[in-house]
Amino acid sequence: MNIITFDIEEWYLEKTFYGGREFKYRQFDEMFHKLLDELDKQGIKATFFCVGKLALEFPEVVKTIAARGHEVGCHSNEHTWLDKMDEMVLRSDTSEAIKALEDVSGQKVVSYRAPAFSITEKNKWAFGILSECGIENDSSVFPAPRDFGGYPTFPQDTPCRINYQGAIINEFPIPQISLFGKQLAFSGGGYFRLLPYSYVRQQMQKRDYNICYFHLKDLIKEKIGMLSKAQYEEYFKEPGTLYNRWSRYLKDNLSGGDAYIKLSKLISKLSFVSILEAEKTVQWDVMNKIQL
Repeated sequence: MNIITFDIEEWYLEKTFYGGREFKYRQFDEMFHKLLDELDKQGIKATFFCVGKLALEFPEVVKTIAARGHEVGCHSNEHTWLDKMDEMVLRSDTSEAIKALEDVSGQKVVSYRAPAFSITEKNKWAFGILSECGIENDSSVFPAPRDFGGYPTFPQDTPCRINYQGAIINEFPIPQISLFGKQLAFSGGGYFRLLPYSYVRQQMQKRDYNICYFHLKDLIKEKIGMLSKAQYEEYFKEPGTLYNRWSRYLKDNLSGGDAYIKLSKLISKLSFVSILEAEKTVQWDVMNKIQL
């Protein structure tokens, strides 16, 4: 089972943090439609996790995703890390986002991914809130350490059912491989951009379960500039030291800009489904149940 997902927030974040530069909007629009055309060409339906504010401020993006037959999932309302929220704030954030996305897409929203995989051991109560808000499928668990979020104590990186105080959610965690003694998420993000295409494909073919995750900015060749101290602190909610900003700059610009080419080759060689399609094929009754 190969699942393909995209986290969609670029237009909203561009407007919020940079004032809405027209050339960036054009880049996002061009890559967005190029990607949708490539998915159509391969007969693939994906899950697009969208921030709720996108539905209000850039509704055509969400409408287009739904019109092309893809699943619209929730990626929070304003792309705020979940570990920066309490239960009341998360409940409000999730409900507001789901309503906006459903109103614009015409779909029932049942799948969720936390920004930066920010459901951790410390805020696992989030699963209860998500279930309460109508979320049935989640893909927020990153079962390894990472800069933001990460759940290294989570016991597996394959589909399972999470039970948190009676709230049940189908979990699609991010798969990991071990390389040089380090756990790596090879099927998306920075390591997908960095690792050779042949290696990524080989690793995926070895496994019965894979989930790929991308942002549009991952697929655009232009380098991303280093954030100012104020921009970094407003977005990441941590000190904007030179080290932190330089580290983020390097990670954002990993690889030579060939991620879209690698992705296109991958989806032409392997079959992929959305989370909604995958959920219907999994035999949940025999899947491992994780008590949190």
